[in-house]
Amino acid sequence: MKKIVISILIVFMLSMFGVGAVAAAEEKKVLDIDCRSCYLIDAATGTELYSSNADARHPIASMVKIMTTLLALEAIEKDELKLDEMLMISENSSGMGGSQMFLDTGDSYSVSDLMKGIIVASANDACVAIAERLEGSEEAFVDAMNRRAKQLNMSNTFFANCTGLPAPGAYSSAKDVSIMTRELIRHKPYFDYSKIWLENFIHPDGRTTILTNTNKLVRFYAGCDGGKTGYTNEAKFCLSATATKNDMRVISVVVGASESKRRFLDSRKLLDYAFANYRNEIKYKANQEAGRLAVKNGKAKDIAFAPKRDIAELLKRGAQSEMQVEFELYAVKAPVAIGCKVGEAYTVKDGKVIDKIDLLALEGTGKATLGDIYERILGEW
Repeated sequence: MKKIVISILIVFMLSMFGVGAVAAAEEKKVLDIDCRSCYLIDAATGTELYSSNADARHPIASMVKIMTTLLALEAIEKDELKLDEMLMISENSSGMGGSQMFLDTGDSYSVSDLMKGIIVASANDACVAIAERLEGSEEAFVDAMNRRAKQLNMSNTFFANCTGLPAPGAYSSAKDVSIMTRELIRHKPYFDYSKIWLENFIHPDGRTTILTNTNKLVRFYAGCDGGKTGYTNEAKFCLSATATKNDMRVISVVVGASESKRRFLDSRKLLDYAFANYRNEIKYKANQEAGRLAVKNGKAKDIAFAPKRDIAELLKRGAQSEMQVEFELYAVKAPVAIGCKVGEAYTVKDGKVIDKIDLLALEGTGKATLGDIYERILGEW
């Protein structure tokens, strides 16, 4: 009788307090992730889908290059750096150890080729060449990396170099890696390089270096089109990967796996878990017309606008959408330039605003002339 009572009490306590914990434990057991830490998010919303020790601080090896690449692409977007610009390689950058694209001191290489070397082959020499161009020295560039990390609220990150080579005091976390990866993939030019699997790179002197993508999932996992590997004795094997399936993009991060094949296996498990259990319902796509906005005194009466990024709702498989999207449009006067902010979109769920997205002009228009106004009046007769 006593055993029966104890059993009933255990069942009751589990049903009241322990169901969530048991479910979470079972979920982790099913995924069988074997690394120091991992993190999985939906890229559109940033929602956490799976996590293990996500804020723990660890060295991340060449995943540091995610921030290096991000700063370079942001400089290109601001027109502070051009892809066809030729950079002369310093002795300092060409002498970097570890993974390289084997740049020659004194020779000039295009920014585009250097970006390819960083993103595809994890080239340390190319990283330092870009750093020296943007900030004058690697040390100054690292300061810029840490400033950007603070802006992105990466509270468990400190960069000591732009390559990820072993350095005292350098660290990051699985969650922070996902944050900078999410920011990186917002830049479309990144994918011009990240999907390359194998390429013969010809140096100015005619020499050839084979660039091989260190991220094997780009070739062997359907939908994977980007990411960054990392390895040092201290950091062990790391990988940030991004993949898409049925309008859903996710980012997985694995830090400190015991062997190379394990980081790819664990990343597959995380990606598979996301696609099997969740879906994204796209309400409005970035750069696709979401509506039209009247323009005062413009050559055109109205212009098309679109959200800066996809407006999507993350849903469990089988669940129905409960999110609404509301537009707040500005009173706009001509002239209007393509890409300027013309309003904001708010996503609302259960009466609460859960996200805010800028609305940008897809079309531009100049000021209307007297002739334009006259023609418009005649056309309305």
